[in-house]
Amino acid sequence: MLKIEDIVVRYGTTVAVDRVCLHVEEGEFVTLIGSNGAGKSSTLRAISGLEPLAGGRISFEGHPIGAARPQDIIDLGIAHCPEGRRVFPHLTVRENLEMGAYRRTDRQRVKDDIERMFDRFPRLRERMQQPAGTLSGGEQQMLAIARALMSRPRLVMFDEPSLGLAPNFVEQVFQLVVDIRAGGTTVLMVEQNAYAALELCDRSYLLETGRVVYAGTAEQMLANPDIRKAYLGG
Repeated sequence: MLKIEDIVVRYGTTVAVDRVCLHVEEGEFVTLIGSNGAGKSSTLRAISGLEPLAGGRISFEGHPIGAARPQDIIDLGIAHCPEGRRVFPHLTVRENLEMGAYRRTDRQRVKDDIERMFDRFPRLRERMQQPAGTLSGGEQQMLAIARALMSRPRLVMFDEPSLGLAPNFVEQVFQLVVDIRAGGTTVLMVEQNAYAALELCDRSYLLETGRVVYAGTAEQMLANPDIRKAYLGG
């Protein structure tokens, strides 16, 4: 479904992603793990068209997207739930959901999907007229996930969905991601909590200083003594 070949992302003279290769098959749940600054978020931003490639190729269902505009990538079926949630703070909860569907022209179905999001996230229904900036961190993360789903993606990318959340919300958010995958949507997730990520996913890639240094099934990663020592607390 998604294929990344030798991509390079630079910020000025700094190489953030250095010839990364990975793939995600339809229906899979794949995670990127590694320390801060390893290039995980930059990889997702390159897939979304938010960072230009300095080299390499990205394709989605056989279509090259390495030079595509972000809006065209959304139209192909890729959604990005960014690090830090990035909700529109002065827009209401409902208006944020509408923004998630801004590329769609099927307005009645958009309204139906908003209702489905409110059914799926009852707390958002209770706050539908509140400015998003007044929500708690966990509620904003729910809104960011719901907004990403409003584009009806076939692949959704989550960047640090548990970051900064209270423990009770962390569990809820991870369960939401699992449920999204169970509903047939392919998932690619960046997550600082390596142990939690590997407990949830099918396969994973470990990035260090912009490069993939290890890849395997979740079971293989969890059993690797070096990974356990460095990222899983021994």
